[in-house]
Amino acid sequence: MKQYVWARRRLFNMALLLLVPLLVFAYQRMTSTRWGAAVLNTAAMRPVYRNGDELLGGGTTIVDTSRDAFGRSLRNLVTGHWDEFYQGKVPFERDWDRMLDRGPAPVGPFFSAVGCERCHDHDGRGRPPESNAISESMIVRFSLQDADGSWVPDPVYGEQLDMYHIGGEQGEGIVQVRYDDVAGEFADGGSFTLAKPEYSFHHLRFGPMNERVRFSPRVAPFNFGLGLLEAIPERDILAAADPDDANHDGISGRANRVPDVARKCTTLGRFGWKAGQPTIEQQIAKAFNADIGITSTLYPDDVSGHASANGRTQPELGEQDFRTIVTYVRLLAVPRQRNWQSPVVQHGGAVFNGIQCASCHTTRFETGDVPGYPELSHQVIHPYTDLLLHDMGDGLADNRPDGVASGSEWRTPPLWGIGLVKNVNGHSRFLHDGRARNLEEAILWHGGEAAASQELYRRLSVSDRAALIAFLESL
Repeated sequence: MKQYVWARRRLFNMALLLLVPLLVFAYQRMTSTRWGAAVLNTAAMRPVYRNGDELLGGGTTIVDTSRDAFGRSLRNLVTGHWDEFYQGKVPFERDWDRMLDRGPAPVGPFFSAVGCERCHDHDGRGRPPESNAISESMIVRFSLQDADGSWVPDPVYGEQLDMYHIGGEQGEGIVQVRYDDVAGEFADGGSFTLAKPEYSFHHLRFGPMNERVRFSPRVAPFNFGLGLLEAIPERDILAAADPDDANHDGISGRANRVPDVARKCTTLGRFGWKAGQPTIEQQIAKAFNADIGITSTLYPDDVSGHASANGRTQPELGEQDFRTIVTYVRLLAVPRQRNWQSPVVQHGGAVFNGIQCASCHTTRFETGDVPGYPELSHQVIHPYTDLLLHDMGDGLADNRPDGVASGSEWRTPPLWGIGLVKNVNGHSRFLHDGRARNLEEAILWHGGEAAASQELYRRLSVSDRAALIAFLESL
């Protein structure tokens, strides 16, 4: 009998010795970085919706989900601005190479587009070219370091590659992109694949590119809501800046400081992928100059580095056209959030806050007093941006500084209207170069300061991930 008991104990001990390593291995597989941490429990994440939050642009908000949703005027547009708004829409949609009735066409000689609408289709987002196709709504910026260490335009190709030339002649060259697959895995065992872009330049008209050139592909962002972003008091934006991460939360947003050409000073940057422009006026004038090859009072010289072929010595963009375009863009309205009362969308909003997305995508601001524009003044808005620069890691870095912004820093883009891009523009490409094929891929590309939030997203269950995406698509 004793031998029988002893044998049973020996078998039990041997089984235990075999089982414990298996249990340890299973636990390590579930919780280690290699295998992905445990699925995140979101039960404690509660919706924070308040009545009126669906009015993303405050009292300016419009209700429209159509192809024209990004091109509407503010809902509260004052009567005195009606004419100027609709007058500005005309030159915004104009192809400037067809103005021979006014003398030589002001476009070029080299250019990236013949009009605003060519990149900002229906005031919406551009997209990258398909593999080995020519870009239509993506530009490529250039710069290199001179002997003093300053970043300056390429001496041959200027600030950006112009793929077109007046008269149908060969442009400066073309850029093509191909995508490599990058595989990843969620904590629940599901897999995903990201598309990493690789760029190449061809048919360069003025010879090979300088090997020291840094380049930055950028698709056109949408235009609406800019008047509201411009109306946010500077002090409120700077209040959220934490360049040295004094609160130790891993988020260290900082302001870009850029030249204000009209006022001849350095000021806060708000617009563009790296907050490189301080005002709507300067953003528009710069785009006319760099993208279309049209000079203005703000930028009287052609930044392409090539002499104008039309013989004009005065600014090519008339002051009347310029002012009405500025008014048009300033008064484009933000569409209302959809399905905000859905339990799934509200849970997705709770998850959005719970995994710290709102640390950069700030949910609430109040505009200040805007002289001459009462419709923009004192509006409670929900742009989902802090307008600050954040280091997004090596994966998204273009390694090209822009003002104060480093090669890995990007301005937090607004999220309002992001769920209507497919309706308006017929695609779902996101991030500065359009590499993300949908909103989930855009999240998964986040790194640097956003790496912790990306990891938390990766740990969400299938239903929680779907809820978060539903929330973003509702904006």
